[in-house]
Amino acid sequence: MDSIPFDLLLRWTHFIAGIIWVGHNYSSVVQRPSWQPLTAADLIDDQSPRFQALLNREHGFFRWASVVAWCAGILMLWQRGWLGGALELQGALAPIGIGAYLGTLMMANVWLVLWPHQQKVLGLKPATVEERLRCSRITHLSSRTNTMLSIPLLFFMAGGSHGGVLAG
Repeated sequence: MDSIPFDLLLRWTHFIAGIIWVGHNYSSVVQRPSWQPLTAADLIDDQSPRFQALLNREHGFFRWASVVAWCAGILMLWQRGWLGGALELQGALAPIGIGAYLGTLMMANVWLVLWPHQQKVLGLKPATVEERLRCSRITHLSSRTNTMLSIPLLFFMAGGSHGGVLAG
């Protein structure tokens, strides 16, 4: 396969998946700037408007978008021969390497913190109401953390693309 179309495919896959992933977190902050914790009544009544709104937001795309964006990014670095230099933060590849580490941290946050707790909040895994309330707060903070990490992530991605990274 010619490397230019493959690189273009990886770049656009990474870009679109990143928009879906980061956009989901960003919309959470913009649409709910004054987030109020769920109450026991919200969790006991699965038909309550607040619980239904939460359930409707759980479509799963953002979790899988994180995997697609991360894999496409790593494949791009590998395909260009930059993976080692980026991960070792060498020279002009350091900004994109820092972006890769931030993206890895954010994806780990989605899969190892946010999703396990969100499953309890949504009742997909058994948990007491008190545990579900605690998990609701954790998912909120986890999502906001990723939103805040996306700002430097995008900065380092742009720095890697426009800050003088030399093609190998």
